[in-house]
Formats: sequence, structure tokens, C-alpha cells
Amino acid sequence: MILAPGAEAPDFALPNQFGQTVRLSDFRGVKPVAMVFFPFAFSGTCQGELCELRDNLDLFQEAGVELLGVSVDSKHALRAWAEREGYGFSLLADFWPHGEVARAYGAFLEGPGFATRATFLVDEAGSVRAAFASAPGEARPLAAYREALAAL
Repeated sequence: MILAPGAEAPDFALPNQFGQTVRLSDFRGVKPVAMVFFPFAFSGTCQGELCELRDNLDLFQEAGVELLGVSVDSKHALRAWAEREGYGFSLLADFWPHGEVARAYGAFLEGPGFATRATFLVDEAGSVRAAFASAPGEARPLAAYREALAAL
């Protein structure tokens, strides 16, 4: 079960695709964060979802929200994918300990060993304001992001 709105968002420190450490706490009091968990880089549904976010990045920028993608991939795989697809936002490697951050958010699938498609909008105070997920193989609709951003 993913974290519900109203929950305190667990802090984390993960490397982005460039090896730079990104901490959720760095955004406290600065700006809200949209955390987008996805199974794997270079996979069809994930690529479709993240390309749609890339193409609609202005939705997040206009709302003053930092967009972060998170998967169990290595930073090296995420960098190659981000460069190939032109993602203008950070992709975070929840690689080791394997899926630890996804587990903290209730978004880790133990059987297959990867994050489910779950999204959390965390406000400046560190609380989950919106949370939604989709079934395996199903993309999250852009409308769900619009609704979550409007609720800030």
C-alpha cells in the first residue's frame, strides 16, 4: 500500500543520473516535489510516461514543483536513458540498498524486485499532499498530475 496523503514523506539521499546526491530534505521550505516512481529505464510504458512528463514539464515548472523520477536502475543506466530521451529533470537511482526508498513509500514490489508506478506530491513542509498509482503495465494519466498540482 502506497503512502496516503497526509503522511510525512520519508527523507532520502539518492544519486541522480550525474552522481550528485539529491535529498528530499533539501527542498523543505523551498518548493514542493513530485516523486515519480517507475519500474525500469528503457522499458516501453516507463518511457512513454516519462516522455509525456518531459513534454509537459511546464506544468511542474509553472507550479514551482521539482520533478524527480525514481527507479531501482543504476545511475549509469539512468544517465544513458536521460541523455537519449532528453529528460530535463533528475532521475534518481534507488539502486542500493535495492529499492530502499521505494519500500519506504510503499511502492516496492517484492516479487519482481522493482518499484511500481506510484507518484507522490510532497509539499514544502514534507507532507504527502497527493498520491496515486497505476496497475502494472498501465501508464499514469497526465490528468492525475494536473489534479495533484492543482491541489497544492
